[in-house]
Amino acid sequence: MSRRPLHVGLVGGGRGAFIVHPQQRAVFFDGTRRVTCAALHQDPGVALEEARNWPFPLRGYPSYDELLAAEMKLPPGERLDYLLIVTPNHVHFDPAQKALLAGIPVFCEKPLTTTLAQADELARLVEERNIPFCTAHTYLGHWSSRLARHIVRSGLIGKVRWVDAYYLQGWLADRTEDRGVQQAEWRVDPERAGASGCGGDIGTHALMQLRYVTGLEVARLSAFLETFVARRRLDDHFTVYCELTNGARALVRATQIGVGHKNDLGIEVNGEKGTLVWRQEEPERLLIHLPGQPDRVYWRGEVKANDGFLGDLPASLLAEPTIPSGHGEAFHDAFARLHRCFEEDVRAYQEGTYQGADGSRYATVEDGRAGIAFLQAAVESNARGHAWVSLAGK
Repeated sequence: MSRRPLHVGLVGGGRGAFIVHPQQRAVFFDGTRRVTCAALHQDPGVALEEARNWPFPLRGYPSYDELLAAEMKLPPGERLDYLLIVTPNHVHFDPAQKALLAGIPVFCEKPLTTTLAQADELARLVEERNIPFCTAHTYLGHWSSRLARHIVRSGLIGKVRWVDAYYLQGWLADRTEDRGVQQAEWRVDPERAGASGCGGDIGTHALMQLRYVTGLEVARLSAFLETFVARRRLDDHFTVYCELTNGARALVRATQIGVGHKNDLGIEVNGEKGTLVWRQEEPERLLIHLPGQPDRVYWRGEVKANDGFLGDLPASLLAEPTIPSGHGEAFHDAFARLHRCFEEDVRAYQEGTYQGADGSRYATVEDGRAGIAFLQAAVESNARGHAWVSLAGK
């Protein structure tokens, strides 16, 4: 017998928000989850109006406080099963904290919070209550990211020496925020975005790709947070030189003023035996350079174990592609893979069998916290004349 679809509640997403649309498509992707309720805007009247005009029926609430209170009064099977937070950064912490206190799993947009103290509190609650929590680092959902992780962590390119992790955009190359572009307005506002603009928005993605693929952490860093567009209050160019926990070096870099760049997220990992290259704008393809050999190009859906470079591959990795090679998986598929994996943990949590998440299938609250600790250290380093700053516990 098939299980009922999980019920998902939205916080945010009204009045022209972008990220809610790929997120809700991903929720519905497999037919095993659906959005059933929402608090779509901080203005109660707008929230209810947006709910009435939403593309599909849902229970609309004037605020997330009222959503949580009303949903928890419903019987199991009718109430929400997890909360999806798609607000600007400064409205991540409060609904996430309240959902966790109510025993509701959380799927939250990145960056996790705007301060490390808030991130610490969410991590404490998740550990204390053993409850699923996903920080929505979309690009971990690409199948090729998972293959890259397997290759590097299995030692197939040897000990990591150098990593270049980057995210390059050009949409803020002029004062986009002055043209009434909602997505730009809040991203350059320190009250809503936090202490770093470019770093918080996309630099955290580059960092997460580095950590996810290599399994290494940043031990210390020297950072440059630069603002090239006049009168902009937050950085639009972010460059961080890092020492990793195995002694390797890395560059985590991001820009939003690189004219011509769209969403150019990528990673190059140089190991003692070879190099791995992956780019999000070509997500079906993974490139391996080996000394004295032709380049190896792996395509999603066409990967075979024991090919002379790859050894045995996890059965779960080989079974994961959802469509044949040549039919491109992309952004929506990556989001859907994260929700699919999160669903498994939510169901286990409800059945009393949840054992915690290890970060291999989606970014956890601890991954989100690591991103905020990295940003805090980068801001401190920049303020101290790009001094080297150690990350606590590393």
